[in-house]
Amino acid sequence: TSTFTSICGKKMGSSEELSEFKHNTVIGCHLCNKSVYDKAAQSLLNKLIRSNLVNTTNQVEVLQRDPTSPLYSVKSFEELRLKPQLLQGVYAMGFNRPSKIQETALPMMLAEPPQNLIAQSQSGTGKTAAFVLAMLSHVDPENKWPQCMCVSPTYELALQTGKVIEQMGKFYPEVQLVYAIRGNKLERGTKLQEQIVIGTPGTVLDWCQKLKFIDPRKIKVFVLDEADVMIATQGHQDQSIRIQRMLPKTCQMLLFSATFEDTVWNFAKRIVPDPNIIKLKREEETLDTIKQYYVICNSKEEKFQALCNIYGAITIAQAMIFCHTRKTAGWLAGELSREGHQVALLSGEMQVEQRAAVIERFRDGKEKVLVTTNVCARGIDVEQVSVVINFDLPVDKDGNPDNETYLHRIGRTGRFGKRGLAINMVDSRFSMNILDRIQEHFNKKIEKLDTDDLDEIEKIAN
Repeated sequence: TSTFTSICGKKMGSSEELSEFKHNTVIGCHLCNKSVYDKAAQSLLNKLIRSNLVNTTNQVEVLQRDPTSPLYSVKSFEELRLKPQLLQGVYAMGFNRPSKIQETALPMMLAEPPQNLIAQSQSGTGKTAAFVLAMLSHVDPENKWPQCMCVSPTYELALQTGKVIEQMGKFYPEVQLVYAIRGNKLERGTKLQEQIVIGTPGTVLDWCQKLKFIDPRKIKVFVLDEADVMIATQGHQDQSIRIQRMLPKTCQMLLFSATFEDTVWNFAKRIVPDPNIIKLKREEETLDTIKQYYVICNSKEEKFQALCNIYGAITIAQAMIFCHTRKTAGWLAGELSREGHQVALLSGEMQVEQRAAVIERFRDGKEKVLVTTNVCARGIDVEQVSVVINFDLPVDKDGNPDNETYLHRIGRTGRFGKRGLAINMVDSRFSMNILDRIQEHFNKKIEKLDTDDLDEIEKIAN
């Protein structure tokens, strides 16, 4: 077979390697650990599995462009004086009152004259609904040309935003939407009649510059979503800046990102002049409500036996079990099924939609145990998870303890103020050393547990 070069320049020859590569392109080519689509896939997964807004107690910090002007925040959607058909759309979507970020962001976005905004917000905070509401509010339905534009890093994320526009604009049929994405081929010379354009940077740039489907000088609102994902993709940063340069000075610029490393920050400042800035202060994840234990084992079979003993001694509502490799995860899921457990398996080669379906089933309680590799650990909020088991301790690619991942994993259990239980399986001197370093890092003692002693296991559950 001829060789094929992956995104990261790794030569692949065999058909096996090729199909492995195709499987992995959704989640990043694991042959070389450069996760190209990882962030985008994670973001999409979060959108697919969010049935409602996350109840954040995060503090909102606001830096105003003009510190002397009064700062408005709203506690209800009525205060925003929206068009009745938009208010109807908001309520139909199940929003009863504005989320934390919407309280502050919406008055800025809907102000006259419009104000520019850079906002930090995690998944599930209601930011997509906020900027969609701003776009729909600024559109003049009488004018049949593009007036609002939103660029997203991937085709799938653009479709998710489009869905929100369709839901929120359900009672406002005069406003139309078009997708500027690779597969959407229009006749040359077409002049778009739709007022809102959603797309990926390359296609949007072509439609403005080369094909002239859009007159960028008539754009009133420009949204750049998921800036941190955007700049992780080659070319997108440059394309976004080129689109922004064609827009009129009066165009409102809104930029959103979940994280703000320096690279994202520098990019944001190039896209958005004179911005108001909203930051969501992250709530510190804490290990205070989680009891942590470790179990000494000599092999994966012994680990499995310890797991069975734990299940035999205590009642577990739902558990998440983390493995280091897909192979171990697959083996463990099989063994647990044979023991009669209802098991769900998540691993990196699944398509994002498949993973979302598995998480939904687990969340609905159809399976009681979720076995997963690290790839899938983030963004899963399931209230009934009472136990997290590290079948393998988290290490980074250099073999050092991955403390952040440890925190993310076991943080899945003590959520929503409940007491949680975390059990770590230690099978070598190496993993004992990793555990010691994790204890040191968090300054929290992890107690030893003897899984052959049923009374001892029962005690930890109470």
